[in-house]
Amino acid sequence: MPDSSSKIRRKYRILRRSIPHREQLANAGYVARHLINSGLLLHKGVIAAYLPNQADGELDTAPLLAQIWAMGKRLVLPVVAGNGPLMDFFDHQPDSRLVANRYGIPEPAPGSAHINGRAIAIMLLPLVAFDNQGIRLGMGAGYYDRYLGRLPRRLRPRLIGIGHEIQRSPQPLAHESWDVPLDDVITERGWQRFR
Repeated sequence: MPDSSSKIRRKYRILRRSIPHREQLANAGYVARHLINSGLLLHKGVIAAYLPNQADGELDTAPLLAQIWAMGKRLVLPVVAGNGPLMDFFDHQPDSRLVANRYGIPEPAPGSAHINGRAIAIMLLPLVAFDNQGIRLGMGAGYYDRYLGRLPRRLRPRLIGIGHEIQRSPQPLAHESWDVPLDDVITERGWQRFR
């Protein structure tokens, strides 16, 4: 019998896939504006983002990436290791070559410049669901938690979940001791800081 996190994950993935395309596009624009208006991108340092699995309803980050580049910020994207459980971040420019990883998600091509995680000031994270305490439910592979667990707590970037408001769980989400909570979340309805 599947555990409750599997059921919750399935529920929220169905919800985010049910958002009509036009609403998806509008939400992506609202999220980009909320992030710019928050002033969070004024911090010095590298910005880590992600390219979405749009077929699965993840929020389109294209408007965010355009704003980050327009501000002259250095942007990095995750690359998952072959068949292993690890992930790392590599430089991404508007004209950089991308390749699909084993999940079909575009990521920087081999030969892209690696970035030390200690240089990342802000990390924009995808999510399946989140709650009002900043607990994030991802796809279940643990890439982000493992990556962040390798960094000393005081050197971790500010963690900002990016998603649709429909992904907010009204009940607290179950979590493990190794799960790293979000500092903030931004949806089409605005920016919320947790701590």
